[in-house]
Amino acid sequence: MSDPIITNDTVVFGLLTLCLGFIFYTSSIKTGFWSKFYNIVPAVLMCYVLPSILASSGLISDEISNLYFMASRYLLPAALILMTLSIDLKAIANLGSKALIMFLTGTVGIIIGGPLAILLISIFSPETVGGNDFDAIWRGLATIAGSWIGGGANQAAMLEIYQYNPDKYGGMVLVDIVVANVWMAIILLGVGKTQKIDRWLKADTSAIEELRIKVSKFTEKITRVPTLKDYMMMLFFAFTGVGISHFFGDYISSYLTSTYESVSDNKSFLSFLGSSFFWMVVLATIVGIVFSFTKAKNYEGAGASKLGSVFIYILVATIGMKMDLGKVFENPGLIAIGFVWITIHAVLLIVVAKLIKAPYFFLAVGSQANVGGAASAPVVAAEFHPSLTSVGVLLAVFGYVVGTGGAILCTILMEIASKV
Repeated sequence: MSDPIITNDTVVFGLLTLCLGFIFYTSSIKTGFWSKFYNIVPAVLMCYVLPSILASSGLISDEISNLYFMASRYLLPAALILMTLSIDLKAIANLGSKALIMFLTGTVGIIIGGPLAILLISIFSPETVGGNDFDAIWRGLATIAGSWIGGGANQAAMLEIYQYNPDKYGGMVLVDIVVANVWMAIILLGVGKTQKIDRWLKADTSAIEELRIKVSKFTEKITRVPTLKDYMMMLFFAFTGVGISHFFGDYISSYLTSTYESVSDNKSFLSFLGSSFFWMVVLATIVGIVFSFTKAKNYEGAGASKLGSVFIYILVATIGMKMDLGKVFENPGLIAIGFVWITIHAVLLIVVAKLIKAPYFFLAVGSQANVGGAASAPVVAAEFHPSLTSVGVLLAVFGYVVGTGGAILCTILMEIASKV
């Protein structure tokens, strides 16, 4: 693979911020072409698309860039802390059980979607779902199941368990990225039509509205013109918390890995506990919640969640770099399996949401807590309202917990389906 034209991360970062600045400037224009354009296409979706176009053109490449690592390890935990400073745990508890039901529905959709996708595609293209021994397609799809139910740690665990051919693993990563990003784009398109969707679902959104109003009133009450001290204090809370999250996250993961065989064994259900990224997300969220019981929550009035949103959008742009649109058609059969799989996941979510009258917010965040994990669920939640970010984080943590177990069950079913 040839190197991209621009390999200097400083320049690449400048291009990403150029994209973000262009999007936010044009989306603020209330008349003419741009107003009509952003009424159809959400601004956050464009924050994924423009970097993906740069990557697809060969100008930049995620494969030799460290920007995603920087954004996911530094800016993501900082954003989680800043966006949970003013969290209202009681109000979130009042959201009820529907959020968890929709998350688990999404998990079930992934578990049954894989084998059903294999059965459907095998009718039209048996060779696509074939393969023998360690080249068997179901082994590769196991890694996608791990990613879509849990996250990167669960994906690595599934690769270790089922020993899919490493030379072909890149094709599975491609399916994971392409399908997950397209599905997220569809979810974000729905955010702009939330009220219409909720009316169709006959959803009771009163608890969500109460939380929004409560947070908005609190924010209005404490809003002030931020000073230099305010910004420095917010950076203090955010990045001291990031340091704490990394320090103890690394310590906990290494301690559990060295002490417990069930954690160090990648084939174990508990292997996710050995992931420092998992502990980083959990600890950053806890730090934010702890701060919410102190006067630090008043920094929401100086724009804590807005600063957190800046970090989230930079993360979004680095995720967009991962999607090379030119590779979408390299293996159309595998891509087809991915889209059938995610469609089954989506249909099940819609059916259950209709039956229990769950708001679109629970459908969207429940899905992304599975498919996107901690890097995507907070983004989608924040699109509804910054106060709901923590809901996405908490559900994503559940995803890590059930990820490996759910993926193993899915893989057993896919192996059976591939031999039918």
